[in-house]
Amino acid sequence: MSDVASPTPRRRPRADAARNRARLIEAAREVFAEKGSQASLEEIARVAGVGIGTLYRRFPTRDALVAEVYRDASRQLIEAADRIGATQPPVEALRTWLLLFVDHMANKMRMAEALNAMVGGPAALYAASTEETKRAIGDLVGRATAAGAIDCGLEPLDLIRALGGIAYLSPETDWRRSAEALVDVLIAGLARGGGRDAANETIRR
Repeated sequence: MSDVASPTPRRRPRADAARNRARLIEAAREVFAEKGSQASLEEIARVAGVGIGTLYRRFPTRDALVAEVYRDASRQLIEAADRIGATQPPVEALRTWLLLFVDHMANKMRMAEALNAMVGGPAALYAASTEETKRAIGDLVGRATAAGAIDCGLEPLDLIRALGGIAYLSPETDWRRSAEALVDVLIAGLARGGGRDAANETIRR
């Protein structure tokens, strides 16, 4: 039996691959938002600082890249719900996440042309993300309700629908400002008892 220790496995290639993948997703988000379906994969690779071969090894088609950009944004939103819910008071957590959802809607609208250009459309992507979003908002509303801070007589997903209505019914106006104001209206309307004081304090910050 040899006493020579086995060399420590090299992890750099895996770390480099993960870093390149993250760069590609971020670059694609920017380029698709700016140029929509006219964005070239070569430009995305250039912005990411990688070769076009690296892009194709990870995302063999344009649709695969568009879909992953959307999934990545949705994952970040869902993970934020878990993180915020564990670290902030219930009402504050709900408000913070709803404001993040407004950001998510803004990014989705900037990506709309690229998403709609996908073969078969983005319906399946949207359906999957809706289920995850339903769970996230349900957990946050449930936590605030259990704490006695809010009284939600609506389906939690209706809070999302209200914000989406502003975004998609008035896309040419300053909908984002209106959506952010609606978040505070919703929070104030849901709060009850001592939770109302907490909600008002959260809104004033």
